[in-house]
Amino acid sequence: MNSSTEDQRHMQRALKLANEALYLTSPNPRVGCVLVNPNGRVIGEGYTQKAGQAHAEVVALTQATQNGFDPKGATAFVTLEPCSHSGRTPPCTNALIKAGIERVVASFADPNPLVSGSGLDQLRQAGVQVELGLGEEESRELNAGFIKRMTTGLPWVRLKIASSVDGATALHNGQSQWITGERAREHGHTWRARSCAILSGVGTILSDDPSLNVRLTPTPRQPKLVIIDRALDTPPSAAIFKEQREVLIYCANAAVGREQILTQQGARVVVMPDAQNPNYVDLKAMLLDLGKNEINELHVEAGQGLNASFIQQGLVDEFLIYLAPLIVGSAKGWAKLPELEDLKEAKRLNFLESYSIDQDIFIRARPA
Repeated sequence: MNSSTEDQRHMQRALKLANEALYLTSPNPRVGCVLVNPNGRVIGEGYTQKAGQAHAEVVALTQATQNGFDPKGATAFVTLEPCSHSGRTPPCTNALIKAGIERVVASFADPNPLVSGSGLDQLRQAGVQVELGLGEEESRELNAGFIKRMTTGLPWVRLKIASSVDGATALHNGQSQWITGERAREHGHTWRARSCAILSGVGTILSDDPSLNVRLTPTPRQPKLVIIDRALDTPPSAAIFKEQREVLIYCANAAVGREQILTQQGARVVVMPDAQNPNYVDLKAMLLDLGKNEINELHVEAGQGLNASFIQQGLVDEFLIYLAPLIVGSAKGWAKLPELEDLKEAKRLNFLESYSIDQDIFIRARPA
């Protein structure tokens, strides 16, 4: 077996390790690392832990030494450029150089301006052989939110829809539970779990009083919660306040008494009116604010009005669509968009994947 095939095998393992960090590392990227000694033996591996804890490279180095292996002369396969700055943890480049790593194979350069190639330069200056590009596509896909936040200041926005085949998400009387089956709902919770924050609108809070948390799949942490509530109508008794997690409420106008009541419930109220429509929240400014608050991936589960606003303003990066084998007829749709005069004006999607989940169908798509 030639060395390139061996390299691919070790990088695939590193990518698999990075996937283990899917629900864990935010706001840091999901990174895996495999250490291979000059004899071709894997001596250590790991993935990035919670923010403030060890990165993948340090976890792998620690495992190697604890198991009695000397990492000197080893190759490190890592799914992202090793960091070169002191943030919540010391630079990984220093740890690799100090350990005597001879070669680093990284998937792509870190988009973080604090790193952005400087980690690779430090390694080269220390005499470490550096190779870039193996596993890049998979690693970028795994870290789409981190990359977007680092390059644009905005989080990656996923819009989740559960509807009948004729586009109904709820009856006109408000009944919506349950359009899709149990396994599809569990699947939806895995996407909630990987997000940094879940967003909804006050209309959903008032009509359904949802918890908007992760319940149907194991998770080491609950995502933050973001509510768009232009007039602060969220009731202080709402289910969203019944567990300990950060709740951000973006409004257009903050009545002092209402703001104080919601703040006492643990919410952080942010006044962010749209300059063109002062009675509405400025969604783009809100996303930039969430980016500043280190939100990589934003999971939107909202009503047809808010969904339409995100779509019309071009703010959705990805759609998660669950179609149930139901024909409902007259009902609420998932986006209240204006009527078109020509099909050429329709917003086209690229389907990335689709498969059955029991009787339901899941489609993941992105704007074309």
